[in-house]
Amino acid sequence: MRADEEREYTEYVAGRLSRLHRTAYMLCGDAHRADDIVQATLTALYVQWRKVSAAHNVDAYVQSILVRRYLDERRLRWSRVRLGGVPAHAAPIDAAEHGIVERDALLTALRALPKGQRAVVVLRYFDDLTVEATAEALKCSVGNVKSQCSRGLAALRAALTPAEAGTARGSRDGS
Repeated sequence: MRADEEREYTEYVAGRLSRLHRTAYMLCGDAHRADDIVQATLTALYVQWRKVSAAHNVDAYVQSILVRRYLDERRLRWSRVRLGGVPAHAAPIDAAEHGIVERDALLTALRALPKGQRAVVVLRYFDDLTVEATAEALKCSVGNVKSQCSRGLAALRAALTPAEAGTARGSRDGS
């Protein structure tokens, strides 16, 4: 890779790294696995940078790589193994005060979704992509995105308790 291409790649990654990690975390629900997914994405991006940088929508292309890496990892048998738990030296915190209870309930419900629905919901509502951009990133039809999104949101609503579902609807509606 030429020096100017290397600089462009570095600037692109520096500007989007935290968003990529957040998306990967929302997909897999584990910070360490998210690191692995982002690393695999950035490696593939580096190798293909000349092609990717010429693409019409670089962000959609990178989102597509990220989701494909996540889906590929999910197919591997070892990805179902969970190692460790909370470290013994972890300091206790007031979960209610930090909003951890609500976040944990949402992440648990999100993890229960099938991988296709989870990918659509994360890209649409956590990454704020349009239906068309989500379809482009996942390389599927707009209708598929709409149906997967509808099913995913219905499953999330059903998984949350009535009080949490009312809170989520109220915050979405602005009430």
